[in-house]
Amino acid sequence: MKLGKSRSHKEEPQRQDEPAVLEMDDLDRLGIRLAEGLDPDSVSLASVTALTTNVSNKRSKPDIKMEPSAGRPMDYQVSITVIEARQLVGLNMDPVVCVEVGDDKKYTSMKESTNCPYYNEYFVFDFHVSPDVMFDKIIKISVIHSKNLLRSGTLVGSFKMDVGTVYSQPEHQFHHKWAILSDPGDISAGLKGYVKCDVAVVGKGDNIKTPHKANETEEDDIDGNLLLPDGVPSERQWARFYVKIYRAEGLPRMNTSLMANVKKAFIGENKDLVDPYVQVFFAGQKGKTSVQKSSYEPLWNEQVVFTDLFPPLCKRIKVQIRDSDKVNDVAIGTHFIDLRKISNDGDKGFLPTLGPAWVNMYGSTRNYTLLDEHQDLNEGLGEGVSFRARLMLGLAVEILDTSNPELTSSTEVQVEQATPVSESCTGKMEEFFLFGAFLEASMIDRKNGDKPVTFEVTIGNYGNEVDGLSRPQRPRPRKEPGDEEEVDLIQHSSDDEAEEGADLASVSSTPPMRPQITDRNYFHLPYLERKPCIYIKSWWPDQRRRLYNANIMDHIADKLEEGLNDVQEMIKTEKSYPERRLRGVLEELSCGCRRFLSLADKDQGHASRTRLDRERLKSCMRELENMGQQAKTLRAQVKRHTVRDKLRLCQNFLQKLRFLADEPQHSIPDVFIWMMSNNKRIAYARVPSKDLLFSIVEEELGKDCAKVKTLFLKLPGKRGFGSAGWTVQAKLELYLWLGLSKQRKDFLFGLPCGFEEVKAAQGLGLHSFPPISLVYTKKQVFQLRAHMYQARSLFAADSSGLSDPFARVFFINQSQCTEVVNETLCPTWDQMLVFDNLELYGEAHEMRDDPPIIVIEIYDQDTMVWGKTDFMGRTFAKPLVKMADEEYCPPRFPPQLEYYQIYRGNATAGDLLAAFELLQIGPAGKADLPPINGPVDTDRGPIMPVPVGIRPVLSKYRIEVLFWGLRDLKRVNLAQVDRPRVDIECAGKGVQSSPIQNYKKNPNFNTLVKWFEVDLPENELLHPPLNIRVVDCRAFGRYTLVGSHAVSSLRRFIYRPPDRSAPNWNTTVRLHGGCHVLCNGVPCSHPTGEVVVNMEPEVPVKKLETMVKLDATSDAVIKVDVADEEKEKKKKKKKGSSEEPEEEEPDESMLDWWSKYFTSIDTMKEQLRQQEASGMDLEEREDMDNAEGPKGTMKGKEKAKAAKEEKKKRTQSSAPGQGSEAPEKKKTKIDELKVYPKELESEFDNFEDWLHTFNLLRGKTGDDEDGSTEEERIVGRFKGSLCVYKVPLAEDMSREAGYDTSYGMFQGIPSNDPISVLVRVYVVRATDLHPADINGKADPYIAIRLGKTDIRDKENYISKQLNPVFGKSFDIEASFPMETMLTVAVYDWDLVGTDDLIGETKIDLENRFYSKHRATCGITQSYSIHGYNIWRDPMKPSQILTRLCKEGKVDGPHFGPPGRVKVANRVFTGPSEIEDENGQKRPTDEHVALCALHHWADIPRVGCRLVPEHVETRPLLNPDKPGIEQGRLELWVDMFPMDMGAPGTPLDISPRKPKKYELRVIVWNTDEVVLEDDDFFTGEKSSDIFVRGWLKGQQEDKQDTDVHYHSLTGEGNFNWRYLFPFDYLAAEEKIVISKKESMFSWDETEYKIPARLTLQIWDADHFSADDFLGAIELDLNRFPRGAKTAKQCTMEMATGEVDVPLVSIFKQKRVKGWWPLLARNENDEFELTGKVEAELHLLTAEEAEKNPVGLARGEPDPLEKPNRPDTAFVWFLNPLKSIKYLICTRYKWLIIKIVLALLGLLMLGLFLYSLPGYMVKKLLGA
Repeated sequence: MKLGKSRSHKEEPQRQDEPAVLEMDDLDRLGIRLAEGLDPDSVSLASVTALTTNVSNKRSKPDIKMEPSAGRPMDYQVSITVIEARQLVGLNMDPVVCVEVGDDKKYTSMKESTNCPYYNEYFVFDFHVSPDVMFDKIIKISVIHSKNLLRSGTLVGSFKMDVGTVYSQPEHQFHHKWAILSDPGDISAGLKGYVKCDVAVVGKGDNIKTPHKANETEEDDIDGNLLLPDGVPSERQWARFYVKIYRAEGLPRMNTSLMANVKKAFIGENKDLVDPYVQVFFAGQKGKTSVQKSSYEPLWNEQVVFTDLFPPLCKRIKVQIRDSDKVNDVAIGTHFIDLRKISNDGDKGFLPTLGPAWVNMYGSTRNYTLLDEHQDLNEGLGEGVSFRARLMLGLAVEILDTSNPELTSSTEVQVEQATPVSESCTGKMEEFFLFGAFLEASMIDRKNGDKPVTFEVTIGNYGNEVDGLSRPQRPRPRKEPGDEEEVDLIQHSSDDEAEEGADLASVSSTPPMRPQITDRNYFHLPYLERKPCIYIKSWWPDQRRRLYNANIMDHIADKLEEGLNDVQEMIKTEKSYPERRLRGVLEELSCGCRRFLSLADKDQGHASRTRLDRERLKSCMRELENMGQQAKTLRAQVKRHTVRDKLRLCQNFLQKLRFLADEPQHSIPDVFIWMMSNNKRIAYARVPSKDLLFSIVEEELGKDCAKVKTLFLKLPGKRGFGSAGWTVQAKLELYLWLGLSKQRKDFLFGLPCGFEEVKAAQGLGLHSFPPISLVYTKKQVFQLRAHMYQARSLFAADSSGLSDPFARVFFINQSQCTEVVNETLCPTWDQMLVFDNLELYGEAHEMRDDPPIIVIEIYDQDTMVWGKTDFMGRTFAKPLVKMADEEYCPPRFPPQLEYYQIYRGNATAGDLLAAFELLQIGPAGKADLPPINGPVDTDRGPIMPVPVGIRPVLSKYRIEVLFWGLRDLKRVNLAQVDRPRVDIECAGKGVQSSPIQNYKKNPNFNTLVKWFEVDLPENELLHPPLNIRVVDCRAFGRYTLVGSHAVSSLRRFIYRPPDRSAPNWNTTVRLHGGCHVLCNGVPCSHPTGEVVVNMEPEVPVKKLETMVKLDATSDAVIKVDVADEEKEKKKKKKKGSSEEPEEEEPDESMLDWWSKYFTSIDTMKEQLRQQEASGMDLEEREDMDNAEGPKGTMKGKEKAKAAKEEKKKRTQSSAPGQGSEAPEKKKTKIDELKVYPKELESEFDNFEDWLHTFNLLRGKTGDDEDGSTEEERIVGRFKGSLCVYKVPLAEDMSREAGYDTSYGMFQGIPSNDPISVLVRVYVVRATDLHPADINGKADPYIAIRLGKTDIRDKENYISKQLNPVFGKSFDIEASFPMETMLTVAVYDWDLVGTDDLIGETKIDLENRFYSKHRATCGITQSYSIHGYNIWRDPMKPSQILTRLCKEGKVDGPHFGPPGRVKVANRVFTGPSEIEDENGQKRPTDEHVALCALHHWADIPRVGCRLVPEHVETRPLLNPDKPGIEQGRLELWVDMFPMDMGAPGTPLDISPRKPKKYELRVIVWNTDEVVLEDDDFFTGEKSSDIFVRGWLKGQQEDKQDTDVHYHSLTGEGNFNWRYLFPFDYLAAEEKIVISKKESMFSWDETEYKIPARLTLQIWDADHFSADDFLGAIELDLNRFPRGAKTAKQCTMEMATGEVDVPLVSIFKQKRVKGWWPLLARNENDEFELTGKVEAELHLLTAEEAEKNPVGLARGEPDPLEKPNRPDTAFVWFLNPLKSIKYLICTRYKWLIIKIVLALLGLLMLGLFLYSLPGYMVKKLLGA
């Protein structure tokens, strides 16, 4: 941050939009953090622009972050709640939902015989993997029908998406959304149902704001709440994804050459040592191509076909080349295709398409080892360190027409042949030329210092001499037959000869050279004036256009980022006119976009352009055109107070540009620079080839092309993780150029001038032959002065929590150290380091603009082992250069101190305040340099301090310290802390507290305020940090450090005296809480300067838009509006509900605390919704607030205007105060409390209004991999405060009445003597607890700890609940200050073993108790002395008001006349009577006193918001899973000092007992029931109908009617009564049932299920299972009113296609009518399968007892038997009737004929039988 960039003349107000000259470094993280509007104190002050390069262009910017962040495992938690399923396809099913994340599966319980099961089950999956792996995992939700132990069940349908899709949602979650199920086995079928679920993905440190749970009354609009990201259509279609794999080349060898050599000796054949195949993963499926045996250049021409819904919810396709091996297959390289980058979902968008194009794969180094330590890199985890292969692939998507009968309907992956493509389709092969010159190699790690070092540069496999075994083929005219075998690069082909006639062999590595020592840690290579060069020829398809377009967009993005960082910088350092700079940035952006449109349109006719190239170009052009327009319009809207908003919008532009610039189809592979020592690869750097690509058009030029780039080499793969990754392996200054060989003539143009080329023997005299080294003839001598002033917020490297830091400065090949400052994290070195005789090669003028960078490393000197140092961080700087012919004078010199951000790996680790100047030593020698004079600190030895012009200007400040007490000190070296003392130190001065004599007995200090004076810089941004250290005084004068804290910014403690000159500084009114301001003229009754606040609800308030000028002589009335909207709603309701019975008004005696709670939650949800709707922008609001801040310097008119805007906004957003502050004393209005969806502290600024808490730290700062958080280093807390002000102060300060000099600025603070307090904790409920048992549930109970009190409410555990309602209060007596930290924990009860902690939350009671916001007992909305809203505080409102006035030295309160009170110059009016229990009215002042308390924030000087009656929601955390929420707890805490009156009995908030009801359902008749059975005799259709019904669940309470046999018309008569007793919670609209989950359960589990009555019709069968015919489900709270007759009853009543009046049985009590029964047919469509006439009658348990009725048709009050037609009687009981019926109808004649025929046959039979006997008789004549 250029602190007051005084080099560029001071900014005068008349400057117009400045151009973006500053180049910034991409510290985008910081940028984004800032944009979120953090307050400037909490943001590190280090410059985002510390590395500003000036205008020249010889150097490109170094990259600051060192460590690869990808690939490191992190903690993730996926939580999924399956709430219910609807419209499942299938008849009478028993559904189970299976939830899979990756390979983990979990199942819900089974619900029997329902198509709309309700589960409400919660599943949590924990992972510890790297982000890439995590976000590619698939979440799959499937519904399975009738699964049990023996069989797996059949799949109904499934839904899948990847974790990344969820994580990219706002808040990383989907809440209450419906997933659409489809059947992957049959794509022609439609949807199979919906599952309603919550899905959330939490990484470490994400906090998820769960939308507040309350009764979900809004009717579930399924289509409006689908589980799909924004912009995905609800009707997704099936599509085929064709991934075409053509060929690969450049594969590494994947086998040892030993066997190959043996083979070669015997058979004489030379085999390629790799057997590749390609595997493709997409959406949880994988397919693979055939294996091409032993081939480095395999040819496949196959396609892998996936079938999935489009657009898919899985973002990436993973393509992997693998080597087939008998033992195990290993990956050779991996490429991810991001579908978002190869498609566009806009109106003019395109389906995903890719190629045919080459993609490059990177991974581990190419030399084959049996166990590759970098194998992960080949799997695509982390940054590849070497080229592995390239693969030609294509991708196409075809949307399927599912109605087509020929379609194969399965979604199995298929592999088929693909049509081959010509070789030239990816572009014409061109010869590229890469040139590099090594200008400097320093900071070589000392481990590599003893052997010669060489650097190797490779592009693809070209240049890889060591292990690039499979050399890329040289494309050449195929003439000689033997040519194909020649693969050596060094051979030249005949067509080259024409060019230069020279043999251009590639030189890809520098000659080996032995490093020389720089200092203890680092070596350098002594290149001096001779700089080695490399050059490589390579052949690639010419796809430069792709890279050019990406480069243009990158340039625009870089400029934009620079500009935005600049604007942030200006806002942060409070420079003037940031809005002008932003306008300039936007102007530049729109120019850049226009330029892109003109450039990118070239080369349209290029033959090798793929479809994706064309479509991407179109969409990029559209996007950029659009962006240019938006930038233009934005530019016009940038005003001073909107800068922050607009900055946020610009950040979106930046992200979009970066996204567009990333080219999915690769062309030229990246360039790798490897440091080799002893033929081993040590460290590498990777440079994208597009950054080096040359073009004649300036915008298309790569950003590092022909520039000197500073590269830091790092260790490969996992070796680079953690602290190993922080050490620089080598720092290179490297010049690179890449372009077509034919454009090679100007490859040297960017080098620093003044050199001669040294060429290889064969290239002498040829102009374009590249040199093998450069010899510099010109050199300049410089002196560098490094002014190291101080550092802050450094890394704690010692176990004491401090460090002994010193800085080491490197420049070229010299290094120097500052002195060591012991035991501090904020060292002030105040030291100038001088580097003499620095030789820089090149022209002088180039040095001025482009000096090399300085590297500053901070180390910790180890006190135990001399010479051992720990690395603490690193930063870079550019010196300010003064040439010999320049004057050393302003504006450029002397340089200003600047902040530089220190990095340790990827994390920031403090800031360095320093300045650097590089002075040229001219011909006259050092005499010309500005003299080094200044006070030489003799006591510090020969150390030169920072000279006067550069060090900050100081002035005298006084720092007052309030010492309150110490809390929670942990043991030090196993000994307890007994006599602690606090030492405060700032800028070398300090003060000590008095020691605490006995920490155990009283941890508070007895002397409260001390002060010291110190010289601090005038510029607040340069203020040094203040150190707080706690030491324990032991015997014999020993001291032990307990812990320390560094206050990095004193800004929030600076006291600025009020500006008395401003008019009426003490009557500045800030109108909070959406009050309306009315002008009533100026009534004479009020003395001047009063503001009247009226609370009388009777007067209807019209909203007047007039505003009042509030100054000391005027007078205004503030009325609180009786929420008009509510009245309107009531009126509407009355009109709308004329035909329904009026809702009964809640009776006062019926209301309880829970009524209040649920009403408040509804209000809160409504407010959140409105805030989202009106897009109320908090930032603007903040700005407004700042504008009318406490200084009150705004002019009256402006203020009125501001307040008017404010008021408009607040009325729109219905700010939280509005409805809630109007106590309507009508019966309808339920009083509300405030439900905070977060902790109370975050709403009231941690209650640090005067008492601050400083965490004391000890121990080393953890590195990422240890995962040790700051929490674990906290060893205690210091409570106190600071006040910093310039001395001398104005006198009038101390003249005020009652000023106590010993308290200084801390007037009116309470005493810190021990005090006894009654603490009353009310725990309402917990939500979303983390399951603790195997069954995915928990048995939670509450445990409370405070000091020595430990309450475990174990016997009242709640069985198997993740959302338990506790509704309990606990009283604890505590004595402050010994017991101040309250812990409320939720444990899981276990029958055996110890109970597990689910999560806990800690509340600091002390700050609440002493806070001015009065958090001891929240003030209610209205005052009443009985009923559910009883006043809880022992002090009445009038007493509280009196006390507040006394403490704040405010005039008042003056009560009277009745209903009126005056405080300071405010008058509050309101009701003056109160009703007691017996309805008697009594006069009272309490209402107006309460009104004054509600508006206490408006009282001048002392006003602040008082804590209202509330419920806070606190996250539960578990120390084992740091940073991940384990659920939330709703509670509140009341505190009552024991020396005051005793408080009343605690409020009763025990959970509402469900009310007992009985539902009586009479099934009268059915009609039009489908006929299922064919008659056995007659073949006639009929049905044996019975009706089944249930309320709680089929197993629990199903009831069946008798059977109406043999209905021929579908009519059935029953007159049958069901009785369903149930327990019902009206507030949540749920039925409560308790049952044992299984026979092994220990106790009953309470379930809450929706109140839904299910009626089904069935066909009874004697021998087989009954057939299900149809069903209807009636939600008892809102179901369609039944039709009067069967005719009027239609199917639409149930499907909701027509608007039917909905009724609630709880209001109607009795309903009768016809309802349709539905089932699905084969095509999954609903059809009407019958109608039922029923009567529903609801009674409370008492009423039911009074007039009982019988079940079925039984006594008492029996129903008459139904009059059924004869056939209906059971024919086998009653055969004659049935037979008569059968015979008499149609079969009479048939039967007669049959009988006659039978008789005839009988006669014949008898005849034949008796014939033989007669014959014998006759013959023998017997």
